[in-house]
Amino acid sequence: METSSNNSRRAFLKTSAMASTLLLSGISAFSNLLKGSESSEEATHRVTSFSTGFDQDPLPYGYNALEPVIDATTMEIHYSKHAAAYSKNLKEAAIAEKVNMQASLEEVMATISNYSMKMRNNGGGHYNHEMFWKCMQPARSNNQPDGLLLAAIEKQFGSFENFKTSFSEAAKTRFGSGWAWLYTNPSGELKIGSTANQDNPLMNIPSVEHKGFPLLCLDVWEHAYYLKYQNRRIEYIQNWWNLVNWSYVEKRFLAGK
Repeated sequence: METSSNNSRRAFLKTSAMASTLLLSGISAFSNLLKGSESSEEATHRVTSFSTGFDQDPLPYGYNALEPVIDATTMEIHYSKHAAAYSKNLKEAAIAEKVNMQASLEEVMATISNYSMKMRNNGGGHYNHEMFWKCMQPARSNNQPDGLLLAAIEKQFGSFENFKTSFSEAAKTRFGSGWAWLYTNPSGELKIGSTANQDNPLMNIPSVEHKGFPLLCLDVWEHAYYLKYQNRRIEYIQNWWNLVNWSYVEKRFLAGK
């Protein structure tokens, strides 16, 4: 009877020790994942809340919803012609290069150096536009963020007005065609930058100096504003601030933290 009791006790202690080892190992692995790299966290967020597919999503508003800042004709041409062509050409490139179109476009952007210029230009064009539409809403006066996003902007840039000035400058001074970005860098800091053509901060290519998780983007290609503003890019940028969907930007910010 005593022998049986001792055996049971030894078995219990052995099982407990194994369980403790597995638990500590699991905690350590989870801790390493959290510390491990921002790219792991960002990839998780992109696959869940902000995963981008290869097809165009419907616009979240009508073509005329952003007037008077952006006119209905510009929005219709921009969405149904320019952006639609990026999606079409992206899918053609994906088929030719055997890319899994069930994966998120964010995953492709993160390894874009492995693909052709057709994939890069059209993948970036599609991704950037899909994000751009969501970064806007019908015009509001005195439009600005609040909560944690505003606090982070004020901490990083001194004030919301300082941030607007710096972001606007990035958009104004982008030579030729391209985009202005608010993004979080690998250290989680808010940063402002711009990219040429259809590049974006997700791309692992040397020409993209500003790498990170995009929060807000502004299209400064001429087709985004030329019908209404002609060569007056500065006026377009100034008016665009009334359209920013800060709720959406904050959701991206909180997901990237």
